[in-house]
Amino acid sequence: MKITTWNVNSIRTRLEHVTDWLGENPVDVLCVQETKVQDKQFPEAAFRDRNLQVEFFGQKSYNGVALISQEPLTAVARGFSAVLGDSVSEWDEQKRVISGMLGDVRVVNLYVPNGSAIASEKYEYKLGWLAVLKDYLAKLLEESPKLCVCGDFNIALENKDIYKPEKGGNHIMASEAEREALQEILGLGLRDSFRKFTDEGGHYSWWDYRAAGFQRNRGWRIDHLYLSDALYDDAADCTIDATPRGWEKPSDHTPVTVTF
Repeated sequence: MKITTWNVNSIRTRLEHVTDWLGENPVDVLCVQETKVQDKQFPEAAFRDRNLQVEFFGQKSYNGVALISQEPLTAVARGFSAVLGDSVSEWDEQKRVISGMLGDVRVVNLYVPNGSAIASEKYEYKLGWLAVLKDYLAKLLEESPKLCVCGDFNIALENKDIYKPEKGGNHIMASEAEREALQEILGLGLRDSFRKFTDEGGHYSWWDYRAAGFQRNRGWRIDHLYLSDALYDDAADCTIDATPRGWEKPSDHTPVTVTF
């Protein structure tokens, strides 16, 4: 089994990139973020024509998540409220969460808010969103011991996940409060699949479009695949494929894949 996460930064703009990549990399589930399209306009046919299954949860111009799979997923849940009820429905106004079952594994696809700037309203929203995410994942773990939680987390958990480690702790996506919130979530019993196999720094999944970020390898590792204890031991590899970041008009993120 292979599960991939990829923030495609507009599924319609990057449609050919996604279908080409899947043609060369037939993973079991591709979790995409920032689809930036309403459900009625999602380019579903491009995947159905390739005998792929698609589940999506989107909105106009912003956010949006989707699951693209070889086989139909079951028990698909869109948003926090599908699991936690209407009390958290306000957090689903932005379409950032979708999950589904592949056999006995629940795959959770997330697009965590960026937060904009420390102490901003968007930053406080991000911390609030992460608190709801913790409750959501705690509930899912009760129901599905085998859990793969992946997506664009917009958080570099350690300084070695940043090309300039000194940015850690005092920069958006690496601030103390963001890291603490993510650590609390991981404390539920989730572990970083990439760090099971690669301990050193210098490996990134996102490069800024500005200042030749990719060409200079000035990146951040903010796209993660976290596994529950019941699934972690089964992980055989986790890799970052930087190739699509070098294509013409690419997403600023690149695929990350865990293999079981």
